[in-house]
Amino acid sequence: MEQQIYDEERCYVRGIGAKSYSLKQELERLRSMPRVIKGANLPWRSGPQVFHKNMLNPGHKLTQSLHCSQEELAPGGKSQKHGHQNSALLYVLEGEGYDIHDGKRYDWSSGDLVLVTPGCVHQHFNALKDRPARVLIIKAKPLFLFMGLIQQGFVEKAPKQAQPGWE
Repeated sequence: MEQQIYDEERCYVRGIGAKSYSLKQELERLRSMPRVIKGANLPWRSGPQVFHKNMLNPGHKLTQSLHCSQEELAPGGKSQKHGHQNSALLYVLEGEGYDIHDGKRYDWSSGDLVLVTPGCVHQHFNALKDRPARVLIIKAKPLFLFMGLIQQGFVEKAPKQAQPGWE
């Protein structure tokens, strides 16, 4: 499996450490944290056919159990083909497209919820040639990594070339 290099350090499970530990203090800290995450303040990464915005993960110090991201597929674009042990939910915010799960096609459109089952090799596609498709992805990936269930990998990377006309 190919090693992937990231621009910033990734946090899969945040350690709770201090010279002293107080559950009361930790609960107070959690209760003082923001409850609304402003997506406009978060950066997009990747491209040119699929872009990601990390909305919530353990590195944000708000929760240890959930990972949430937004994905935008460029017109006619596709994501990487990959698999992982954790389930994932994709809520379609805008657009029309389809997923291929273990060789079977599943069509989706705005307002649909797509379930990616554990161990499924899958890929997301934008069927529209004139506008992007946007999905919200929610998964319990941090819990799986914490339990040592780390099987995940890429079968095919997302294309590095933009679709013609969307450079």
